[in-house]
Amino acid sequence: MLTLRQVEVVRAIMVSGSIAGAARHLNVSQPGISRLMKHLETSLGIRLFVRRGGRYVPAEEARAVFEQINDVHRKIDDLQLAIDRLARGKDVGLQFGSVPSIANVMVPRAVVAMQKRYPDLRLNIDIIKIEEAVDYLMLARGEVALMSYRLDHPSLVFEPLATGKLVFITAPDHEAARMPSISVAQIARYPLIGIDPNDPYGRIMVSLFERHGFEYNIPIRARFGTTVMSLVERNAGVAVIDTFSVADIGSGRLAVIPIEEETSFQTYFATRRDSSISSFAGSLIQELKKSMTSSPALDPQH
Repeated sequence: MLTLRQVEVVRAIMVSGSIAGAARHLNVSQPGISRLMKHLETSLGIRLFVRRGGRYVPAEEARAVFEQINDVHRKIDDLQLAIDRLARGKDVGLQFGSVPSIANVMVPRAVVAMQKRYPDLRLNIDIIKIEEAVDYLMLARGEVALMSYRLDHPSLVFEPLATGKLVFITAPDHEAARMPSISVAQIARYPLIGIDPNDPYGRIMVSLFERHGFEYNIPIRARFGTTVMSLVERNAGVAVIDTFSVADIGSGRLAVIPIEEETSFQTYFATRRDSSISSFAGSLIQELKKSMTSSPALDPQH
């Protein structure tokens, strides 16, 4: 039985018509090619080539062998083409879901990196609520769900993505805008926009307010960070929001102020326990981790 390497050498001699040409084509030494051919012809018990006019041409008795070798080589070329197409993401897609706080800034950063790595990959990004994650994954609407909170479900696996913090945001001309940091006691002086107390981030603030004996007063509630930031920018109030949502916010739009108390939280990516994720989903997770752990907004004084 011929090995793929032997097939490669035989075809190189066929194409080039010489041992020297085959050696150059394969970037190996001529003696190596000669030894392989002698060993191969001895093993097969037939001649594969004859010399004619100073060139190696296929022996008449080996014509059928060469036809098969050409077929094998064409299939190898087809295989390599398929691998190359897959490496570029050609004719394949990745569908995943994300909660808004991760989707607003971090997902676009990761997608740009994915486009460079897989320029032909089709991406379908679904914005989901936390309570929609179970159905989203169990009904196979997407491979991965990017979450700001870990749910308990026997059929889902949650893996850590990145750690974030909450920050206080105001309009640039607000009286608190130049504060180097702010405490819960100082935040409690202002009516807040968002965050719903039942939201994972809201629960952190409710706990802090209760621990310090303050009422968590949110006269304006807005579920999505983009809406919260737009309201704050227009001086409709102040807010507490996650660092990932404000990662691309310039100082001209909002003042981002560190909160003195501990507000760290963990984000996750969730998958079905009974399935493995594709290499494309794995690359997405890698890019997200890089972006989310290196984001300037993790230092809120940015």
